Amino acid sequence: MSKILVTGGRGFIGTNLVEELRQRGNEVYTCDLMHAEDENHSRADVGSFEQLSKVFKSQNFDYVYHLAAEYGRWNGEAHYENLWRTNVIGTKNLLRLQEEIGFKQIFFSSCEVYGDYEGLMTEDLLEKISIRQLNDYALSKWVGEQQVLNSADMFDTKSVRVRPLNCYGPHEHYSTYRGVIPIMVYRALKKIPYTVYGGHLRVFDYVGDTVCTLANIVDNFIPGEVYNIGSDENWGVDISTLSNMILAKVGIDDTIVRYESQEKFTTKVKVVDLTKSRRDLNHQAKIDLSKGLDLYIDWMAKNYS
Repeated sequence: MSKILVTGGRGFIGTNLVEELRQRGNEVYTCDLMHAEDENHSRADVGSFEQLSKVFKSQNFDYVYHLAAEYGRWNGEAHYENLWRTNVIGTKNLLRLQEEIGFKQIFFSSCEVYGDYEGLMTEDLLEKISIRQLNDYALSKWVGEQQVLNSADMFDTKSVRVRPLNCYGPHEHYSTYRGVIPIMVYRALKKIPYTVYGGHLRVFDYVGDTVCTLANIVDNFIPGEVYNIGSDENWGVDISTLSNMILAKVGIDDTIVRYESQEKFTTKVKVVDLTKSRRDLNHQAKIDLSKGLDLYIDWMAKNYS
């Protein structure tokens, strides 16, 4: 059993990851901007070194999953000060504590770091070619990775980087800044119009599969490694097909949908290579998109009835 801290532990992926880690017998603590009734939870802003350091004063953690972040490209444009403070200064604050205390870190980056690349996205891609990240969110995650690598070089900190891809599922609440699935599901349930852009293909990963792979890192922690975390390279769908699946499951037609050509500043095709996560982390995609949508639509319907 390990003692683990999850920053951003009350967020979407964090909530699911905490449940998975606890089911495996780990002693799990969380910190987040939100309050919570959990006695192992601390309210703390990772962008404040003083607040974050207090979390570490009473506990010695073996691992820290660093999820706390401002999410999303348009959120990063509208609230860029919050994004850079949390995603970059927050990461630096955690690294300072890691350099002092010596815990092992799992740093959450994003497949957004692959920018506008349209081929199969392998983990070593950024070391081989020059890639332009398309928005502040992607840039902040790329900077976070460089911070982690620099800390490892200068202070011998032990970290693993992960790059999740289009994760969705229960505990992901709706906002206009969320991903395409929560936006479409919420608006379909409420019969609110939304836009479908052509020319985009995505692979979506159900959060239950995501957190199983993430939790496996503590069983095979390899410092310096970086992993794509997705579902299956062959499960790609275009956004129009995704929309039609959601509408059919909700039971309405597409009269609420506006169809447009390709969305600007967005990668056309986003498919990542998962060879390493299968090899080292026993990654398995068990819940396909159809089943995952059923589970998520049911959760959304209950929470927004």
